[in-house]
Amino acid sequence: MEMSNKNTNLHRAKRSKDDEFYTTYETIEKELAHYVEQFKNKTVLCNCDNPFTSNFSKYFICNFNVLGLKRLICTSFSQSDYEQPSLFDNLNPISQKGFVFDISNISEFYDGQKTLSDFLVSSNSVKELKGNGDFRSEECINYLKQCDIVVTNPPFSLFKEMVSEIMKYDKKFLIIGNQNALTYKEIFPLVQNNIVWTGYQFGEMKFRVPADSEPRSTRYWVDETGQKWRSLGNAMWLTNLDNKRRHENLKLTQRFNPVIHQKYDNFNAIHVRNITEIPFDYSGIMGVPITIINRYNSEQFEIIGEANHGSDSKYDIFKPILNGREIFKRILIRNKTV
Repeated sequence: MEMSNKNTNLHRAKRSKDDEFYTTYETIEKELAHYVEQFKNKTVLCNCDNPFTSNFSKYFICNFNVLGLKRLICTSFSQSDYEQPSLFDNLNPISQKGFVFDISNISEFYDGQKTLSDFLVSSNSVKELKGNGDFRSEECINYLKQCDIVVTNPPFSLFKEMVSEIMKYDKKFLIIGNQNALTYKEIFPLVQNNIVWTGYQFGEMKFRVPADSEPRSTRYWVDETGQKWRSLGNAMWLTNLDNKRRHENLKLTQRFNPVIHQKYDNFNAIHVRNITEIPFDYSGIMGVPITIINRYNSEQFEIIGEANHGSDSKYDIFKPILNGREIFKRILIRNKTV
């Protein structure tokens, strides 16, 4: 894809209201608490994050020394008709070029007494990029090559492209996305082969949204300051940083019951309505909700593939039909302990 097309697509994605979700500091802090030791002496890249506005930037600035970081780099996409609410007091620069914040020593400038705005000014560590900050541009890829861990919330429409770039350069990462991405043909094989897995927060998350976001009947509100918010019930953190929960066995309490666990019309596998009904004594293939990925332990289960349209990829084995009725897409697993 030519760079001009990439830029056009990114502009379109950033203007899409469904792509503009800004992560809260609390959400970041809650997830990162589980990976503290893995950040020691590492270079972190937040490659969708304006240093003046992003809570990812704010988190890593405030915790640079606590985490023992070696270096922090934040790059951001910028466009003339787009403005995020500022987290840094009176600074809110608008430019057609992206920004890069690059620093290796926080203590010299930020001792907890200055505001973050003053810190950004005094550190002289924020520069304009040559381009607009597209994370796929050569300029930003050069920063990707220099980092150890990528931590960000990319535009959801570009999630698979973000993962592709990260995997191409063999980097660790911790990023936010939509659970539907787990069945993308670009993402699913990574999950199936135990290359990536979910983090600790899986499901409900709240996000700030732009001032011009249209009101919604559900999962939308405006706080006392006028800030607009939306919540998503199917958000997730995806990562290849090791965590304890992916090694925990899912406790199974149900026995196989042919009345409850019926076979699909068109494939030799049983339909399991929800995770709590997975039988502990069944050794065959089971079609389970995609949320199993959040409880997946590769020592307990084997992921066989998925049942969606039966044609999306080589991993999409069949279209799930039960008693003549098409069922929502499933993940196909086998219990390795039976």
